Amino acid sequence: MVAGTTLPDLELPDHLGHVRRLADLVGGDPTLLHFYRGWWCPKERQFFHRLVDLQEDAEVAYTRFVSISVDPPPVQAAFRAGLDARWTFLSDESRRYIGELGLQETTDTVHDPYLPTCLVVGPDLVVRAAYNGYWYWGRPTMDELRRDFREMTRSLRPDWQPEST
Repeated sequence: MVAGTTLPDLELPDHLGHVRRLADLVGGDPTLLHFYRGWWCPKERQFFHRLVDLQEDAEVAYTRFVSISVDPPPVQAAFRAGLDARWTFLSDESRRYIGELGLQETTDTVHDPYLPTCLVVGPDLVVRAAYNGYWYWGRPTMDELRRDFREMTRSLRPDWQPEST
């Protein structure tokens, strides 16, 4: 996954078991699409704490988060609640999209998870920025995400710069 790639319109169950489409979740807003290993990974938990700190800013800035793992919906629901996260978690328990997206984590043969990846995605499902989080330092900082969201919002919103009177 690199900038400029158009994502397929993924269709997966959310943390409550309701099937959701990525395009509907993204809507017209900048979105962080976060593929993560699973609830059991300490690196993921650490990164999620940072995202939870950012979620209030994202909500008032018309920015969305979507997190995807191979964990089943009930496990995701418990993990999400424990984090106090309010965004949608999608379950690819059947690993339907791992190969298609090229996000197979090859070193973990026990959980067979997604390769930790963060994608900043536009309403057209085009990747604007990509971060490979296999090594923890490859994940975006919250400042990098803020910068990416600012740049995308500026390009999406014709009223970014109000007219002077």
